[in-house]
Amino acid sequence: MRISGGSIASGSLIIANHISWLDIFVINATSPAAFISKSEIKDWPLIGWLAIKNETLFLRRGCGAHARAINEKIGTLLAKGRHVAIFPEGTTTDGSHVLNFHTALLQPAIETGAPIQPLAIAYRLPDGRPTSAPAYYGDITLLECIWATIAEPEIIVRVTVGTPLSAAHFSNRKELARHARDHIVAAITY
Repeated sequence: MRISGGSIASGSLIIANHISWLDIFVINATSPAAFISKSEIKDWPLIGWLAIKNETLFLRRGCGAHARAINEKIGTLLAKGRHVAIFPEGTTTDGSHVLNFHTALLQPAIETGAPIQPLAIAYRLPDGRPTSAPAYYGDITLLECIWATIAEPEIIVRVTVGTPLSAAHFSNRKELARHARDHIVAAITY
């Protein structure tokens, strides 16, 4: 793992691009955080148990009332100075691009004044070329993803910590999300 950029501000809402199940371990190795995850993960063997042990908050997608309840819990954690990590793309990619960000889960950081911390994750081979071996996306099964990751002799994960953002500097959360996404896109393409 190679980390560049600044340090993660205390009590941040960490927003990162999402490629792999490994991203959670990468973020926790950088700075321990509670995560937001789709509710289905809770029922996955082993991974669900690990997520529960990591104080993951499970979101029922498409349920506005539940999203508001999760936002309250995020706000409580941020107010206590805890890091909370979200993947605002809402899904994984092969790592070659970053999808548009969903912005609803940024609201607790805006309301509490917590810093929004962009974090770019990129998986590379030793020669610097991108690798999709750890990418868990599309029709790839978890077992296939684990096997592809293990089969690669060496993978380097590059983590770029961006400058913490304050919601006070943006007119709305969509503008804030665009700015954070732009940083992440620039960091993964170097």
